[in-house]
Amino acid sequence: MATPVDLELKKAFAELQAKMIDTQQKVKLADLQIDQLSRMKKHSNLTHGEITSLPNSTRMFILQSKDEITNQLLEKQKTADEKIKELEQKKTYLERSVKDAEDNIREMLMFRRAQ
Repeated sequence: MATPVDLELKKAFAELQAKMIDTQQKVKLADLQIDQLSRMKKHSNLTHGEITSLPNSTRMFILQSKDEITNQLLEKQKTADEKIKELEQKKTYLERSVKDAEDNIREMLMFRRAQ
C-alpha cells in the first residue's frame, strides 16, 4: 500500500504536469500575440515613414490630413509597445510560477529521501 507521502508526491506531480501544460500553452499564445503586435508595429512604422515623406498638403484616400494619419500611426505603435511589454511580463510571471512549482516538488522529494 502506498504511503501518504507517496500519494502526496503523486498528486503534486500531476498538478505540476497540468500546470506546466497550461503554462506552456499560455506562453505560446503570448509569443504569437507578441509576434502579431510586432508585425503591426513594423507595418505602422513603415507606413509612417512613407507618409512623412509626403508634402503636408497631401490628403490621404480616407480624407484625413497627414498629421491625423501620423498621429494615428504613432498611437498604434505606442499601444503595440505597451501590449508587448505586458505580454513579456506575463510570460516572465508564468515561467517563474512553473519554476517555483518545480522547486517545491524538488523540496518534497528531498524531504522524502531524508526520511
